[in-house]
Parts: sequence; structure tokens; C-alpha cells
Amino acid sequence: MSLAPARPISTDKPLLNVLRGHVADRPPVWLMRQAGRYLPEYRALRAEKGGFLELVHDSEAAADVTLQPIRRFGFDGAILFSDILVIPHALGQDLWFEAGEGPRLAPRLVDFALDGLIPARERLDDVYQTVRLVAAALPPETTFLGFAGSPWTVATYMIAGQGSREQAEARRYAYRDPIAFQAIIDAISDLTLEYLCRQIEAGVEAVQLFDSWSGSLSPEQFESWVIAPNAKLVARLRAAHPQVPVIGFPKGAGGKLPAYAREVRPDAIGLDETVDPAWAHASIPENLPVQGNLDPLALITGGEALERAVARVLSSFPGRPHVFNLGHGILPDTPIAHVEQLLELVRR
Repeated sequence: MSLAPARPISTDKPLLNVLRGHVADRPPVWLMRQAGRYLPEYRALRAEKGGFLELVHDSEAAADVTLQPIRRFGFDGAILFSDILVIPHALGQDLWFEAGEGPRLAPRLVDFALDGLIPARERLDDVYQTVRLVAAALPPETTFLGFAGSPWTVATYMIAGQGSREQAEARRYAYRDPIAFQAIIDAISDLTLEYLCRQIEAGVEAVQLFDSWSGSLSPEQFESWVIAPNAKLVARLRAAHPQVPVIGFPKGAGGKLPAYAREVRPDAIGLDETVDPAWAHASIPENLPVQGNLDPLALITGGEALERAVARVLSSFPGRPHVFNLGHGILPDTPIAHVEQLLELVRR
């Protein structure tokens, strides 16, 4: 039996229907990071605006970036163009991007107290304006997806000041001072709830919680810092907006996926490319919608390799609501012709 509550079916939005538990004749499709560097129109706009953060905070430009893949490919979903690190920025950390190295946050919470930050919630206002602009421009059949980072993943950046392969500083911090770490998780969760609610009020129709670094945790820490805060966040969001589906995406969770599905109770669950889709189909609650999980490298390869990979994903979820997607974000060197091949394979 599905953990997702029964929701009405709206026949004019295929993606939204599947997220609400409807089994479609063909799965709707969107791709994580579908608005981004593989598109020449994105690269041109980013060069004009001067950088990634400049794009995020220029609402008209961010709306255009969100719409670019819809105009080109007609995906069933449009994903808001923004970044998970707008939350620590609004909590008072400085945020910038180092060329070729990625995001940086300061001061690092590994050596600075959370209560020393001065919140600046107005830094999120540009995102809400982007949502309003996109909602007014989307085709009526296209579902508008908002998103945020899950508390654990956002906390890893806030503590270390940047991304890291094993999130060792955040994991040490959580072991060393779980009370202080819980305070960071709670602060992120509270602002994330407000942030997602305001996205919904501005026009998004479903939201995704990205837990990009959930795979680095021990089972005990996974329960404490992934399952518990996400379960609370999903419950609070559902109480505020019961008709808005929530997709949980705990990348790297592997064998902990069934527990995540049962305890977090998302309306749909995203599978990364390392998950055997047949195992997932057999292991997670019956009828719970799934999203995924084509390997982004199969998309880059194209040709027969892509055909085989797409066929395997499409055959793995008989009778289950399924959103076709990648197992993670589309990579910058992905040929546009391969995206067109993917859509032809899924839609035929």
C-alpha cells in the first residue's frame, strides 16, 4: 500500500499526475540540472550576466534559464533555476563561487557559532520573483518544480565552507557536539520550510528535497541527520500545503532507501544511478511513485548504450507511477542530440 495520500488526478499535467500516484501510459520526463551548461543559450546568458550568482539573483534571467529547456525540448517539468546554498546565504553566511572550484561559504561553522550569524531573509526575494515570472510563462501542461537542499546536505557546506568528498568535517562535528549540530539542522529546516512554502505560494506545483551527500553517513547518523529532519520537514510542509507533492532524493542512500521511504514519507522518491531499479521496485512501498534513474554517463555516450540503459529503466517499474529522470544532474558535456534521442526513446 502506498504511503502517499490519495490526491485528485488532473489530466492536463502528466508529471503532476504521476507524482500524485497515477500510472501513466508513458512516464513523464524531466532531467535534474536540465537548465544549465550543456545548453548554448544558457552559456551565452551566463557570459552576459557575469556569473552563476548573478544569474540566480537576476529574476528575469533566472526565469529565462528555467524556461530554456522547456522551449527546446518540451520536458514535462520545469525545475526552478537556483541553488541549494541560497539558504545558508539567507541565514547570514557570505556566498561566492570560485572559478573551477565551486561554492564557498564564510564564516565556516566549524569554527564560528551559528548564533553569531545575522540572518538576511531578503536574499531569497529574487527567487520568489523568479517563481512568479516562470509560473506566468509556462505552458499549461508543464509542471513547475521548486526545490531546496535537505538539512544534512546544506549543513555540510555551512560547516566546512565548501563541498567535500566525504563530508568529514560535518560528520566529526555531529559526533563531537550533537546538540550544536542539531541547532544547525533546526535552523536550516525552519528556513527551508518557509522558503518552500513561499515558492509554492508564488507558483510551484511540486518540490524536491535534494540530499546530495546522504550516502556518506553511517546508519545511525543517517537516521539522525537524514531521516529525522526530512520526516519532520515533509510533515510540516504537507500540513501547510497538502496538495503539493514532495519528492525526496537521498543520493547515495542505497540499502537505506526503504527506511527513508517508510519514515520520511515523501510523495515520490528519487533513485540515483547506483540503485538497481528492479531492487528498488521490490523494496520500497508498493505504489509509491519513483523518479529516475538513468546514468548521466549513458546519456553522454548515446547510441546503443543509451538505448539499452533507457530500456532497462523503463522496464523496471511495472504498474508503479514512474517519472523518467537521470540518477543525478545532467553533465555539462552532454550532447544535445543525445537528449533528443533520450526523449524519443521515452516518448515512443
